[in-house]
Amino acid sequence: MSTTDSPEGAVAPKKQLILNAFVESCSGHQSPGLWRHPDDTSSQFNDLEHWVDLAKLLEAGKFHGIFIADVLGGYDVYKGPRNLAPAASSGAQWPVNEPLAIVTPMAAATKNLGFGVTVATTYEQPYHLARRLSTIDHLTKGRVGWNIVTGYLDSAARNLGFSEQLGHDDRYALAEEYVKVMYKLWESSWRDDAVVLDAQRGLYTDPALIREINHKGKHYTVPGPHICQPSPQRTPVLLQAGTSKAGKNFAAQHAEAIFVAGHSPSVVAKNVKEIREMAKEVYGRDPKNIKFLALLCPVIGATQEEANRKFEDYAQYGSIDGALALFGGWTGIDLDKYGDEEELRNVESNAIRSAVEAWSKSAPGIPKWTKHTVAKHITIGGLGATVVGDPVQVADEMERWVREADVDGFNIAYAIKPGTFVDVIELLIPELRKRSLFWDDYAVQGGTYRENLYKLPGQKGPLDEHVASKYRWRAGVEASEAVIPE
Repeated sequence: MSTTDSPEGAVAPKKQLILNAFVESCSGHQSPGLWRHPDDTSSQFNDLEHWVDLAKLLEAGKFHGIFIADVLGGYDVYKGPRNLAPAASSGAQWPVNEPLAIVTPMAAATKNLGFGVTVATTYEQPYHLARRLSTIDHLTKGRVGWNIVTGYLDSAARNLGFSEQLGHDDRYALAEEYVKVMYKLWESSWRDDAVVLDAQRGLYTDPALIREINHKGKHYTVPGPHICQPSPQRTPVLLQAGTSKAGKNFAAQHAEAIFVAGHSPSVVAKNVKEIREMAKEVYGRDPKNIKFLALLCPVIGATQEEANRKFEDYAQYGSIDGALALFGGWTGIDLDKYGDEEELRNVESNAIRSAVEAWSKSAPGIPKWTKHTVAKHITIGGLGATVVGDPVQVADEMERWVREADVDGFNIAYAIKPGTFVDVIELLIPELRKRSLFWDDYAVQGGTYRENLYKLPGQKGPLDEHVASKYRWRAGVEASEAVIPE
């Protein structure tokens, strides 16, 4: 295996990268307006064949998984308040369909590809979601992950019975109780061997091996038991994306993979380091077992010149209104109130100034950051890094992210769909393999998402060090000995 020097001078093996395709059941996703490009098919997201073809392509390219984002409301801050027109007219994550529905047809057409699905804890009862995710885990033979989010759009809150969102830390306190209810349902209410299917005795499930969880907390009262029998993973792969103080604490305890976004490694390196340290020192986890995935939108050509031409071609389709609508939803800031030529480094908003400073470091050639230049920056790749170059240059940049930010892989956003993923498979992955940075095939053929994420045959459930494993009611253990943690 190829090696690299560690900071201490010792020789360490290179990380083999984890690659997920980053999509949403909508048009354009992170590249607003590019649904208009003649080679883009993202506006066909209502068609089953669109998703099945994408899954087949990604599995043929040996992608680890497909990471499906989701929102429960529209981006209505820009030119607001509560103004959906910019997002609706440009197709900026509007309309957007429910993500779980597309997983089973994709799974039926593949056997190795994992599926990370975004579902918010804030607006759905855990008993209901536990059943939905267990069902998908059964139907995919254990290839589902749950991206745990708490929501960030007030438009979603209003449509789900709230006048506005819960406070940020309150949402995480609710999520903390929520996942513990999920662990109890998935791991504690059925013994591994409860389903016996004994036709001669007429015994489907041994009732002595099912029990109520009797959860009574601040937010939820759930007697249980779980309505589904144990699925292949029991607990799906746990994904998370928050890097606030509360989000980092939540991630350090629960997340198996964490999605980070920034225009350069320096933007995310501190968060990665802090979460790894917290996981080890507070929760007793091996920090290497938390996999960090950075948002990356590669524009790849056989040469730098070809890549530049592609980028210029894509850029002419980007929607300024769509980009500013997305920025408003992501940050809560309406840039419409600023003048077209106003220098955003000088405005009163700390959030805008810090974002602009981060962008300016990664794109030093832009002399003046206005709302227009911010929007142009977002139109291809959103809030993540957009890398334009030949396969060697893009692979170099990925290695820089690993070296400087200690990430383990990337969620690949598309400029055009499926063209970006085709270019990754045909141009980039061969270069990554030359450098021993990407596997030749899945570690476990027909394996679960977790087995292939960790490259550990037989590791269907959470690692022993993970908090969820403490809830597991294992075969052969009496109920009195398998205490349900609080």
